[in-house]
Amino acid sequence: MTHLIYPTTNFKAIEQITIERGQGCYVWDKQGNKYLEGLAGLWCTALGYGNQELIDTTTEQMSKLTFNHMFGGKTHQVAIDLADKLAEMIPMDDAVLSFGNSGSDANDTHIKLLRYYHEAIGKPERRKIIARERSYHGVTVAAASLTGLPVTQNHFDLPVDALGILRTDHPHYYRGKQDDESETEFVDRIVGNLEALIVREGPETIAAFIAEPITGASGVIVPPNGYYQKVQAVLNRYGIMFWADEVITGFGRTGSDFGCNSMGIEAPDMMTFAKQLSSAYMPISASAIRRDVYDAMIDQTANAGAFGHGYTYSGHPVACAVALKTQEIYQRDQIFEKAAVTGEYLQKRLAEFTDHPLVGEVRGRGMIGALELVANKETGEPFVGGAVGGYAQKIAQDNGLLIRAVAGSSLGFCPPLIITNEQLDEMIEIVTIALDATLEHCRKENLIS
Repeated sequence: MTHLIYPTTNFKAIEQITIERGQGCYVWDKQGNKYLEGLAGLWCTALGYGNQELIDTTTEQMSKLTFNHMFGGKTHQVAIDLADKLAEMIPMDDAVLSFGNSGSDANDTHIKLLRYYHEAIGKPERRKIIARERSYHGVTVAAASLTGLPVTQNHFDLPVDALGILRTDHPHYYRGKQDDESETEFVDRIVGNLEALIVREGPETIAAFIAEPITGASGVIVPPNGYYQKVQAVLNRYGIMFWADEVITGFGRTGSDFGCNSMGIEAPDMMTFAKQLSSAYMPISASAIRRDVYDAMIDQTANAGAFGHGYTYSGHPVACAVALKTQEIYQRDQIFEKAAVTGEYLQKRLAEFTDHPLVGEVRGRGMIGALELVANKETGEPFVGGAVGGYAQKIAQDNGLLIRAVAGSSLGFCPPLIITNEQLDEMIEIVTIALDATLEHCRKENLIS
């Protein structure tokens, strides 16, 4: 019996594959089998495995300063430098950042910042947060309450109502449209529902609206054109902050530097980062807020004696050094620009599956995409549960490709940003094998309607 509790895992299906080493876009298991990494680990290893510069940076920083906390006025230069670099890069005006260890805790930090800020400006009633159906924002108690996926909600008795979490429509046209509704009509309807929710709850009670520019775990949902512009118009009308969760979409993933820029989101009030921030070489996350929000809290922290939030490892010097070097590599080697070109090729190759009998929708942007598998291609009838997606994922793995079934039976793709067109061709070849084998399985088991 293992002594581990595995994350996001069926406890009756543990230890199916043991990864032993990685290099570039490939990993090897302990039996020596080689796999192309089609999901960048978990949407995160942008620079692939074994990057020597990042390894050397880790060693150098550990030799200099292995750890120092940042409580009570203590600091270190590498954390300051990283904050300055990110403030220069991200699409916010004069951002101020708090560092953590994961996307989940970064979103928890934002919830507390929202409450602290609104109390500081004399509006403590502004504490509700609007999150979307089929969203993913993490798995800590507060972040999981924001998340709109059943697997993270069921059986945990989360304090959704106590935290003031409200739920609005997901922007997935393929699954959410009604009758012969056009994309424009779909957007107008769900944005209208958002405004009705705001009016019903009382605009003065709502602090923020949180959204992933393009979703990940919920199936790589790319909202229709105009969606975010209309959402922001509503939020601005009622003085509600726009909170961009860029944990997956940040740092070149979507064909631009940040998902907000890819999707036309104007100057978000808050942003969350993790994953590709350090190319997953060290655990680190960041919560960014506007300078004026930070300034409004200064006197309150002085009166309280301290801002009573932060983690032992906030701004960990080794993690900050690796994240800073990661940003240097991104810019020096033009990783975002190159990934945008490779991303166009990825989207072109994925689009070739549009006519496959199992594929209901192909979607994506830049270096992230998904194929939604359906029981009836004509009607879009979904498969019940996620067994079919899991079957396709296993066939791909058996043939040397690691991908992930998400949102039931959608296959998610998110390869390292350094992947080549030749490696993408290798990926598509294996996906073809997996889809054809899955189709045969579905026909044999009478799963096609």
